[in-house]
Amino acid sequence: MSLPQPSLGGAPRREAVPFAFVAEADAFRSNVTPPPPVRPSRSELAGRVLVGLTVVAGLVGSLLFGLPALDAGSPPSHPKKSEASQNR
Repeated sequence: MSLPQPSLGGAPRREAVPFAFVAEADAFRSNVTPPPPVRPSRSELAGRVLVGLTVVAGLVGSLLFGLPALDAGSPPSHPKKSEASQNR
C-alpha cells in the first residue's frame, strides 16, 4: 500500500472542480426537518427571571453604594489631625 506523494513543489496538487458541481451545492436542501425547539418550563422561566433580577439588583446596589465614594466635590466632614499636633 503506497501513500500519495506530494508534488515536487511541496504543495498538494489540487484537482479541478467543475463549476456546475459548486453551483448545485449551494442549491442543496435537506429533506430532514430539525426537531422543534423545546419550550422552557415555568420553573426554568422563574429561575431565569430570578437570576436576571439578582444581577440587576447587584449592579444597582453597587452603583448606589459607589456614588458617594466617587463624589469629589464635598469636603471631608472632619479634618484629620494627629493626636501629636493637638497637644502643641
